[in-house]
Order: sequence, then C-alpha cells, then structure tokens
Amino acid sequence: MVNDVRFGPAGNPPGYRGQTPEVCNYIRGRGLEAYEYQATYGVRISKQSALKLRDNSKENNILVSMHAPYYINLSSPKEDVVERSIQRLVQSARAAQWMGAYRIVFHPGFYTEFVPEDAMKKFHLAVNDLTEQLDSLGVSDYTFAPETTGKKSQLGSLEEIIEICRSHENFAPTVDFAHLHARSGGKVKNKDDYGEIFTKLEDELGLKSLHSHFTHIEFTDKGERRHHILSDDSYGPPLEPLLLEIIERGWDVTLICETPLLDEDALLMQRNYRKIQKRML
Repeated sequence: MVNDVRFGPAGNPPGYRGQTPEVCNYIRGRGLEAYEYQATYGVRISKQSALKLRDNSKENNILVSMHAPYYINLSSPKEDVVERSIQRLVQSARAAQWMGAYRIVFHPGFYTEFVPEDAMKKFHLAVNDLTEQLDSLGVSDYTFAPETTGKKSQLGSLEEIIEICRSHENFAPTVDFAHLHARSGGKVKNKDDYGEIFTKLEDELGLKSLHSHFTHIEFTDKGERRHHILSDDSYGPPLEPLLLEIIERGWDVTLICETPLLDEDALLMQRNYRKIQKRML
C-alpha cells in the first residue's frame, strides 16, 4: 500500500533567513513536505501574515501544523492559569484557521498536586470551557492535537492522550515517539514496540493516519532532558524500525523533526524512509 508520509521541520530551519510567510518556498526547495509553525512563546503572527503563510503552503503543497504556546496547563489547580491557558488555545485556534493548519499541537498540562485521575478531570472541564468559547466566537475549523509528553510530571501518557481524543470532538493525537521513549525510561527499542503504539491508536481511536514528532532524546529518571541529532546513535529511540512500521501499516503519517538540525535531519528521515520503501518493493 502506498501511503502519504510527509517529513518536515518543527519551526523555521536554521539556515532560513527569510520571513515566515514565505518559509514553505524554502522547505519545498529542500524537498520536504510538511512544516510545523511554532508559537512557542505566544501567538504573535498577524492575520495578514497567517493568510500569506496559508497561500504559500498551498502553492508548495506543504502540510502545515501549528504548535501552540508552551505555557499551557489545563490541569492546573490555579483557575487563573487555566483561564490563561484557554485563551492561548483560543488564540491558537484562530491563527490556525487563518494559516490553514490541519493540527494544533499542545501540551495538556501537569499533575502538580493532583493524582493523574483528578488532573484528567480538571483537564476535561477546561476543554469544555475552551470549546464553548470557540463556539461563541464562531471558530469551528480546528483540530486540537494533544501531544504525548516526555516528563513523568506531565499529563500526557499515550493512554491519557487516547482518552482525551476519545472524549472530545475536534481532537486527534500527536504522538511524540521520543517523549514516549523518555517517559518510559527508554522502552521504545524495536519495531514491536512501535507496533504496540500504532495498534493501540487503531484499536482505541480507529486511526489510520497520525501526526507525530521524532528526535533522539536524552532522559533522566524524571523523563525528557534534551534533544539530540539523529547521527548521535548513543540516544534513542531508533528511527529505522519506526519507518518500517509506518510502511507496513500503510498509514498516512506526518513526521515532524525536532532535533537541533531541523531540516537536515528531516531529510535524513525522508531518505531512510525511501530506501526502506524501495527495498520492500
């Protein structure tokens, strides 16, 4: 089965010196097919620039996603933190609609003083408030994509992300394979381990497509510590078994590179994917 597998960078590549609304020219010129706009420290893109980015991505057939600000915690015990988080996601949904982003990636929150079950209850209440606000504003063209998180103190295990996406409309998962590797203490080691992740997503959510992140990652007993380039084989998770699993599954997968070498390692992933694909024909 021939599937639509796309590779691209998380943010503007280090070598790009132009304006963000034209970045898809550069990404297409490099031979990549996806781009994740980073609103790391706030949604600062104007409507005019977002619309230009949308047009630029369409001209170059680049699939755009958006990463919402990092300062989001929908499971916080502090109501003002939750409300600010909701507003950041409202701003993200508006901007994503302008730029034509097919996914809005975000980190759900932290357990803080809660046990995981209570943190999840808090999260669900916040999402209900979020969707009500979006409805009242007439914002309807969005898909939030909560991400599996890399620290054990964060809400965002694979099971929790599945529960979130099963519980709310307009939600679909982002699987960060490196985060799952770090969170589990390095247990993503081979094709069977990746297969378990895909099978769980298919069985629980009926998925045949996936938005995902990949990097090599350093971790401690608390989880994620630092991202590393793909040529540094002293860190996992392994790339080739993931690519083999994607090919055999026949899913449509967007794989966003989060190593320090955003576009170079995205191209490395793409080349390896094509080599494996050719070998299997």
